[in-house]
Amino acid sequence: MGLAAAGVAAAWTVHRLFPAVPLLTAAVVLGIVAAHLPGARGLVRGACRAGLSFAGKRLMRLGIVLLGLKLSLDDVLGLGWATVAMVLGVVAATFCGTWWLGRRMGLRGDQPLLIATGYSICGASAIGAVSEVSDSDERDVATSVALVTLCGTLAIAVLPLLQHPLGLDDAAFGRWVGASVHDVGQVVATAQTAGPAALGDAVLVKLVRVALLAPLVAALATAVRVRARGARATGTEADGSEAEGARATEPRAEGTRAAEPRAVGARAAEPRAVGARATEPRAVGARAEGATRRRPPLVPLFVLGFLAMTALRSTGVLATAALDAAATAQELLLAAALFGLGSAVHLPSLSRTGARVAALGLCAWVVIAGASYGGVLLTT
Repeated sequence: MGLAAAGVAAAWTVHRLFPAVPLLTAAVVLGIVAAHLPGARGLVRGACRAGLSFAGKRLMRLGIVLLGLKLSLDDVLGLGWATVAMVLGVVAATFCGTWWLGRRMGLRGDQPLLIATGYSICGASAIGAVSEVSDSDERDVATSVALVTLCGTLAIAVLPLLQHPLGLDDAAFGRWVGASVHDVGQVVATAQTAGPAALGDAVLVKLVRVALLAPLVAALATAVRVRARGARATGTEADGSEAEGARATEPRAEGTRAAEPRAVGARAAEPRAVGARATEPRAVGARAEGATRRRPPLVPLFVLGFLAMTALRSTGVLATAALDAAATAQELLLAAALFGLGSAVHLPSLSRTGARVAALGLCAWVVIAGASYGGVLLTT
């Protein structure tokens, strides 16, 4: 945790020296650097790994809860239903298209799901939220965060150059940025180039996308529960050839049967691992052994916290000073979480699948930018 705090301090220093570099982007990059520096590499992968993993998971949840204080119901209603419907369409098209394409490209583990979430909702924060309910591998999370952060950072330089060639006034440009750029900080950095009118609309549209994080996570949690329930039912019935196939994927089970005949009954009483391995080796990204330890909640607590903070903000009882303090705490918590995730990136492993990951990121970027542009033209 001390190393994560040092990473946040270094990222804050970079942000202060170079304001165009968002704090969260600097935190991810510094985490990746720390994981590959000869002097720090052993520390990051050894004694500090548990604390950095804690930061990447637990602090991410707290940051997401506080993110709800940036959104109020009045702000959403002020945009108009046409703009809200446009955002819903863009998010749905980007999420479904990216997830489908990633699976067709054969990306490992939960990378298609996580990249689709990051591009369509709110970058690294959304990836962290979805990884909690899907029990995703830390390497998949780190790779997805790195890709989404890279593309969002490139958007800061590329999108302002396209405003006038695409015929967008300042307000329309702001809505386009809010609907297509991934992270809140990157949205601010991109939209502010066109003035306060663009910045205001960009932030509002972006926060509507952030609000969709809660129903998305709840839907994925429900899917995990349904698949786990189906896996248990399949495992209960799979006493014959299907059980043999499951044992083939888990050598220890065979040895346990040979040493203890009652293992058959034990497996009948504990069908979840068999069903999970026989029907879906990584059900929505969940590790099979994780499925046996705990049942995913229908609505995770941090999602309820996010909604509660949004409702609290909508009441108007919080003073500006309190909201500013919460925003600072949220930035610091997410920076620590992203430093922890960045430290899990292993570039040699990433390079082996980098071409496919980069291709998916480019395609997703084209999809969300094109869909957002069309939606802005239809609602202007």
